[in-house]
Amino acid sequence: MNDLNRLKNALKKSGSKPEKKTATPISSSSGGRRTEMRVRPTGPILPPSNIQGNALMVVIAIMSFLACLTFGGVSMVRATASSWESQISREITIQIKPQDGLDMDAALKKARDLALTFVGTKQGTIMDDAATARLLEPWLGAGLDLKELPVPRLVIITIDEANPPDFAGMRDLLKAEVPQAFLDDHRTWVDRLVSMAHTTVLIGMSILILVFTAMILTVIFATRGALSGNRHIVEVLHFVGAESGFVASEFQKHFLKISLKGSAAGGALAALLFASASLWQSNSLATPQSDQATALFGTFTIDFFGYLGIVATMIVIALLTTLTARFTVMRTIDEIDLIRSDPGRSDGIPSS
Repeated sequence: MNDLNRLKNALKKSGSKPEKKTATPISSSSGGRRTEMRVRPTGPILPPSNIQGNALMVVIAIMSFLACLTFGGVSMVRATASSWESQISREITIQIKPQDGLDMDAALKKARDLALTFVGTKQGTIMDDAATARLLEPWLGAGLDLKELPVPRLVIITIDEANPPDFAGMRDLLKAEVPQAFLDDHRTWVDRLVSMAHTTVLIGMSILILVFTAMILTVIFATRGALSGNRHIVEVLHFVGAESGFVASEFQKHFLKISLKGSAAGGALAALLFASASLWQSNSLATPQSDQATALFGTFTIDFFGYLGIVATMIVIALLTTLTARFTVMRTIDEIDLIRSDPGRSDGIPSS
């Protein structure tokens, strides 16, 4: 009792309060509560970032950039060819060659009026001397006097695309009434544009297939390299009873993260390149550089579906990478199981 009083007095002088003692949990065998066990969080089978992962991410980013660039280029060429085809198919041209004694103005008006008599024609426009001179200016220079040159004159007829006129009948009528007139319905140019668009699409798809094939092979070698470096981990997991699907899912998650980062970087870079080229082209209209680029490649603008296709390409690359890694891991684990069951067959198993 005296000892207890002395302890209380000492606590009061020190200014602290006596601690309450907590009962120590007893085991379930004596009827008490079981002590709650804390499970330490497990780490991933593969390191979240290593040299192989970073290198694979760069490779996937490059391939994703090339694939998205190819897809955007194909979409851009198809849109440009479709625009040209639509513009050409909306119009036909009547060309009248100059001849001695021919009243050119009267012949132009007569040809226009004859063409407008056919069902399916909307409007006829006679190109005057100034417009014809502007067409010839890049080749013959400025200040042309068309009366001194045997330059053909043009009549542009706008037609209904849904209900085109009878071109054969129009051609025969013009030949009978205006012998110097020649009707050009642009079908030759339209066929060439369609052929060019189809060829471009085939080339682009072939490049996409090559890029995807190279990416799949790269992922296979990278997965086998990761398995070679972590083969002991896989064997230990198998030894303790881990299923093949669990190990494959861990590798799948690892490569999914790598492929998503790489494909996102490559796709974003490709989209930024198209957006920058389109902005430059719109801000540098009527300049020699822009005119030459437009003449060679057309417009650099891709529509909403083009950017949507770039996003879809990124997703396809990520999925292909993930599935390739999973199949490669499952096959390698089966090889490990086969070697463990029959060590004598290890010579026939391909090395990882």
